[in-house]
Amino acid sequence: MNKHDFINFMYGAGVLTFGDFTLKSGRKAPYFVNTGNYKTGEQIAKLGEFYADCIIEAGVKPDVLYGPAYKGIPLCVATAIALAKKGINVDYCFNRKEAKDHGEGGVIVGHQLKDGDKVLIIEDVITAGTAVRESLSIINDIAKVDIMDVVISIDRMEKGKVGDKSAIQEVKDEFGINVYNIASVVDIIEAIKEGKLPVDSEYLDKMIEYRKLYGVE
Repeated sequence: MNKHDFINFMYGAGVLTFGDFTLKSGRKAPYFVNTGNYKTGEQIAKLGEFYADCIIEAGVKPDVLYGPAYKGIPLCVATAIALAKKGINVDYCFNRKEAKDHGEGGVIVGHQLKDGDKVLIIEDVITAGTAVRESLSIINDIAKVDIMDVVISIDRMEKGKVGDKSAIQEVKDEFGINVYNIASVVDIIEAIKEGKLPVDSEYLDKMIEYRKLYGVE
C-alpha cells in the first residue's frame, strides 16, 4: 500500500483540501479531510481497495465489518467488496440512526450481530473518538462481540481536548482497541516536502506550525 498514492487520491477527489478551516474543536487548521466528497463509483471502489490493503497489511481477520452511519456505510460496503475480490469474504453491517419500528425492526442493517463475532469498525477519521464510543455502545447492546480494531483513512495525530494524548491513543487506553490508518498527517507533510502533492509551499509551513501546536507522535 503506497501512502502517497492514497494522499494524491484524496487530493484529486477533493477530499483532502488546504486553506483556513475552523474545526469542531475551534482550532484553526490549514488542511481538512472530508470523506463526504467522494461521489463517483470509481472513487468509492478505489477507496475500498485502500481500506482492504490496510486491513490485510495489519493482519486483522474479522468476521464482520461495521460502518457507523452515515459516512461509515459506504466505507464498510466498499471495503467488503474489495476484500471479496481479493478472496477474503466477510460480512458487513451498519446501523440505522433510528430503530426501525416495523417489519423485522432493529437498528442493524446487514449481518445481524451475535455473540462471539469478530468485528472490525470502518471509519473515516477520528477527531474526538465520539463515533467510536457510540459504535461500541450500539454493538455491545446487541451482542457480546469481539471488537477487534478500527481502520480509518487519516490519523490527524492531534492532542485531544484534555492532556497530551490523541483521541486514538485514548481509544487504545480506554478500550484496548488498535486504530490502523491508511495514512497520517505526517505522511501528508512528507508528500508536500517531496513535491508529490501539488500544494503551495506556504501550506507546508502552516502544516508544520500546526503540528508544533497540536501534534502528538
